[in-house]
Amino acid sequence: MDSNHLFPGPAPDFSDPIGLLRACHQRLIAHCDTLERLAAHLIERGYDEEVHQAAAQVHRYFSSAARHHHQDEEQDLFPALAELSPKLADRVQHLRGEHELLDILWAKLEGQLMNPAAIDDVAAFDALSVRFAETQREHVRQEEELLDTAQSSFNAEQRQRFGRAMAARRGLHRARD
Repeated sequence: MDSNHLFPGPAPDFSDPIGLLRACHQRLIAHCDTLERLAAHLIERGYDEEVHQAAAQVHRYFSSAARHHHQDEEQDLFPALAELSPKLADRVQHLRGEHELLDILWAKLEGQLMNPAAIDDVAAFDALSVRFAETQREHVRQEEELLDTAQSSFNAEQRQRFGRAMAARRGLHRARD
């Protein structure tokens, strides 16, 4: 086994905003996996403490970190990419529309995750969870392609500015540039 897999390096920080967005994508997918397992658990075993904890975890992530992530993209990444070419501007517009769809799907899930013991139509919750997770995965796949473009197109100053904006959005100040 490769030692890099046993002891991964530190997570990216705001000095590597593109790397940080990629790490956020990994966490988005992991939380989608948790959401789908939660829904399957509800179907198979019903509500229990595991469901309660998983629902709280998914709710916490998508209500805070994922919202910041979308803001990072909407306010900083997408506008910068759209300036590079009309083709990228079209792709960015498509991704903005997907953000709106994901927000609509999340609004339907959010209340149920806040009170999972009250989910009465488990099959509908499962279908909604699967739709949200699948939409999120495809969305992330498309954004990853754009992050490749951003990595090769943005200069160090743009990346620093982007990292500072991301940190400020979270009420943090970057220690270094």
